[in-house]
Amino acid sequence: MSEQAADPQVSPWKTAARALRARRATLKSLFDLELTSYYLLVGSVLLLLGIGLLEVFSASSVNNLVNGRPMLSSIRNQAVSATLGLALMWAASRLSPRVYRALAYPALVGTVLLLLLVLAVGSSHNGNKNWLIIGPLTVQPSEFAKLGLVLWGADLLVRKEKLLTTWDHLLVPLVPGAVLIIALVMIGGDMGTSIIIVAIVFCLLWTAGAPGRLFSILLASAVGLATLAIVMRPSRVRRFTNFLTPDADPGGTGYQAIHSFQALASGGWFGVGLGASKQRWGQLPEVQTDMIFAIVGEELGLIGTLTVLMLFLALAYAGIRMALRTPDPFVRLVSASVTVWLTAQMMINLGAVTGVLPIAGVPLPFVSYGGSSLLPSLTAVGMLMSFARRRPEPLDPAGIAAAARSRDGRVPGGERAERSERGERAERAERAERADRTEHDSTASDRMITEPRPGGAPADR
Repeated sequence: MSEQAADPQVSPWKTAARALRARRATLKSLFDLELTSYYLLVGSVLLLLGIGLLEVFSASSVNNLVNGRPMLSSIRNQAVSATLGLALMWAASRLSPRVYRALAYPALVGTVLLLLLVLAVGSSHNGNKNWLIIGPLTVQPSEFAKLGLVLWGADLLVRKEKLLTTWDHLLVPLVPGAVLIIALVMIGGDMGTSIIIVAIVFCLLWTAGAPGRLFSILLASAVGLATLAIVMRPSRVRRFTNFLTPDADPGGTGYQAIHSFQALASGGWFGVGLGASKQRWGQLPEVQTDMIFAIVGEELGLIGTLTVLMLFLALAYAGIRMALRTPDPFVRLVSASVTVWLTAQMMINLGAVTGVLPIAGVPLPFVSYGGSSLLPSLTAVGMLMSFARRRPEPLDPAGIAAAARSRDGRVPGGERAERSERGERAERAERAERADRTEHDSTASDRMITEPRPGGAPADR
């Protein structure tokens, strides 16, 4: 007899509430599995990559015909980049953190040399000099600079972990190295990538336990330099001042934003269907790169755009979960930095497409056309997959709270490490004491059970 039949007073609402709580507990248990982060990373990235291939084919085929290029040239190049990127992702998932730490300095030096080479013999497009043409390939080294900075910055902070009690060790040489990369990228005119690099540096410092006062100074400096960079280039001034009112210049700086809004508005709930976009017929500039999300909204509707957003949120959750659970400081720094890199790039792109932010020329990770963005992004995800395959530690709320207090400057880095060691020793001593107590109680119980009574009969269990 069921519980509801035994108690006729139980309402259907209570039964439904119990079922909902049971399903919520089941879902929570699924998210507590050791390989949850791994499967979230693989699933979300593969789905985003599939959506990107479909939309690149839809958006580029007509654009190629209009511009006199072979209709399938873009999707063919993107498919090759995706295949190579998946191979890199698989290979990266098999490497250990020790290998990544060994690659940190060569990766940074290589990206700096490529950025210098861009300034010398690079190719320009729309006023930006960010590309290297190597035979049939066009490479954007600033995209690979993000991955190099993540590896080098994480390895550097781990090496200096016991010296991070003062600001000079916390900032030098991380900030000067990042400033060099940003300067080389900004000379080429790519402000969007520079903003993402700044976000990576802020994440590295935050994860390492930098105090809040330091962030205030760095944020003020970054805002001041960004304002100077905008003022020095009239096109940036027009783009920044007109993004809130694109109708003021519908044929100039507002043209791209207006057609992006039209694409999103015409999609409705479920879209007009794959391949049925009107904005891809030459009306929307950069349709297969920076504005690909507008075509997603037009062809797949609000449901499609929310699906893309949820996949990025799942990716971000997996990265944050790994950063919180791992005991390895290098893995923690890299996981947090890659998550901020991909999330910040997604937010800047979506903000530009929806009119919340000025158009910065930043591609949507895994979805936009371009191998230079796709290859380092998939390699970074493969690196996170290699970390997710390692056995994680349970969440430590006390450790998270202590790290949060340290960022306010109340607990220096050396003292944090000392307190952490003392806490681990105390926890091991407590576990040993509990084990000794349990063994003592069990031995005493066995003696009471087997001890003969005065009459000679053993005691009953």
